[in-house]
Amino acid sequence: MYAVIEQGGKQYMVNQGDRLLIELADVADDAQTIEMDKVLLVGSGKDAKIGFPYVAGAKVIGRFVSTAAESIVKGEKLFPAYRRRRKASKKRIGHRQRHMEVTIEKIEA
Repeated sequence: MYAVIEQGGKQYMVNQGDRLLIELADVADDAQTIEMDKVLLVGSGKDAKIGFPYVAGAKVIGRFVSTAAESIVKGEKLFPAYRRRRKASKKRIGHRQRHMEVTIEKIEA
């Protein structure tokens, strides 16, 4: 059984036991789990339930690596560059996004 969830403006297809990096969420620093209730699809094959827009009563429970504050990791460094055509104007900046590392513990339909 798998589920498609929406978290932080992105959609993820998850199975039980998967590890994924999600956008930072507002949870307590000492939280051990996170409950994601924006489930778009749950099940597999002909038994799949599709929400309109979300499946009623379905939720996915994820467990942080240790605590919410310690599970924050940084992504790779990106260097977007901006320039104007036929001008002497260039700009290069760096950005490094922070994510939360979560292991999917249970999918409830």
